[in-house]
Amino acid sequence: MKLLLTSGGVKNPSIHGALVDLLGKPIAESTALCIPTAIYARRGGEVRSWRFISGQEPQCPMTELGWKSVGVLELTALPSVGEDTWVPTVRDADVLLVNGGDPLFLCHWMRESGLADLLPSLRDTVWVGLSAGSMVLTPRIGEDFVDWRPPAGDDTTLGLVDFSIFPHVDHEMLPENTMAAAEKWAAELGGLAYAIDDETAIKVVDGAVEVISEGHWKEFTA
Repeated sequence: MKLLLTSGGVKNPSIHGALVDLLGKPIAESTALCIPTAIYARRGGEVRSWRFISGQEPQCPMTELGWKSVGVLELTALPSVGEDTWVPTVRDADVLLVNGGDPLFLCHWMRESGLADLLPSLRDTVWVGLSAGSMVLTPRIGEDFVDWRPPAGDDTTLGLVDFSIFPHVDHEMLPENTMAAAEKWAAELGGLAYAIDDETAIKVVDGAVEVISEGHWKEFTA
């Protein structure tokens, strides 16, 4: 897959340009599937999922970018239906838009639904993550971000990239998300990590990592 891992969605021209580059064609000619699942583990998730799906979240633009079409892939429903019902639709999509919320809840349902197993075969599909939708692809999220506990009980996620992400640095609504807190979090993880604000995204193509930013960010090494 081609990855665009954001903290706050497609917030600025630089991130927008990176998305178009990954798609290889205009957004207006691209088909999208949005995945709202992660938000259901948060208070008010029922309303916030509708806002995400319907493009009513202008502070973190994803579905409202002018796609040719937008469908909904609800992971919690997939174990109840056959893969022949949804896998062709995923393969046909140009982009998966993955909502924020709880990264471990999202990870659990990606595994339970079978989507996690499908991802390695989606060579040309673009994954655009929003906060938890980005963190779920990392090896670990760190105890600071654990809320919903999976059956395994730890903080491991899918590990499709080799770095962890601390999102929403210095966000006005999250006073605890300081760069100092991110540095402490990274030291506890002990691996490669990035702290990014909502004006920053991480682009990954064939293992090559590029930070796209009109804000501020920091890389932490082991």
